[in-house]
Amino acid sequence: MINIIGHQGIRETLNKSVIKDTLSHGHLIVGEDGVGKSLVAKELAMNILNKTIDKDYADIIDFRCTGKSIGVDDIRNIIEEINKKPFEEDKKVIILHNGDDITVQGQNAFLKTIEEPPKGVYIIILCESDKGILDTIKSRCQIHKLNSLTDEEMKTYIKNKFSSIDDATMRTLLAFSEGIPGRVDNYMTNKSFKDIRELTLRILMDINSRDTNVVVNYSKEINEKYKNFFKDILNVILFYVRDIIVYKELGDEKYILNQDIAESIKKLSLNMSFNKLNAIVRVINETRNNLDRNVNAVMTFDVMLMNMLEG
Repeated sequence: MINIIGHQGIRETLNKSVIKDTLSHGHLIVGEDGVGKSLVAKELAMNILNKTIDKDYADIIDFRCTGKSIGVDDIRNIIEEINKKPFEEDKKVIILHNGDDITVQGQNAFLKTIEEPPKGVYIIILCESDKGILDTIKSRCQIHKLNSLTDEEMKTYIKNKFSSIDDATMRTLLAFSEGIPGRVDNYMTNKSFKDIRELTLRILMDINSRDTNVVVNYSKEINEKYKNFFKDILNVILFYVRDIIVYKELGDEKYILNQDIAESIKKLSLNMSFNKLNAIVRVINETRNNLDRNVNAVMTFDVMLMNMLEG
């Protein structure tokens, strides 16, 4: 079985529907990147096929976007796979990742298949937000929204995955993850994430210069090296700003969560006003909203850097 922490209510409801043979053929699982959508989808797929061992199965088909979007040709390839008979028994599950990236034309091409899939075929679409999903698609799917895990669930996840961490690291991970297990994995194991932490610290150090070259230089670096990590950069900036504000208010180093850069946090707290810090938070939140609305990411980040410089 798959070891999943959290999302108990949704998982139990889905499993009961499988047991009663009342499960809908179309599903939309919505939640932030790293919250556990793929695991919930895999568990559901295994329950549908009546499998108990967590491994790859010929009748659980994963489709992941390899380009910038999932267009009509991609959807036609998926439909071709859907129309093939199952390999083992009489059921097949299609898991479509990055559903946010399906174009409007692609969604329209997918509509009839979602409405009337071949017998025994179940379609699960995973996306971070359903805002870009057409109402005609949503009306033909059961929608399951995965919330962030509770602190207790996150503690269990962290202890299971990284048993030897100390209390200070636990506090850092709980605060940074905001209930998203995937952020813990990034923080602890992803080298690119370590580079992102260093990059965002440099950005905060340099934005007080009011030098427009800062925007040009960082824009180039981000677009060349970190194009797939925009949201991670935003999360880290907010995490650092939280530490700066807390230290600025309390003046006590023990409340700094990013202890490995405590000296930098203290220096930034001296150089940044509360107005500046609050302006950065507003800019980051606006940037998040723009990314969620699929505004051009490169342009959005350029505007963000300029606004941070001027804030």
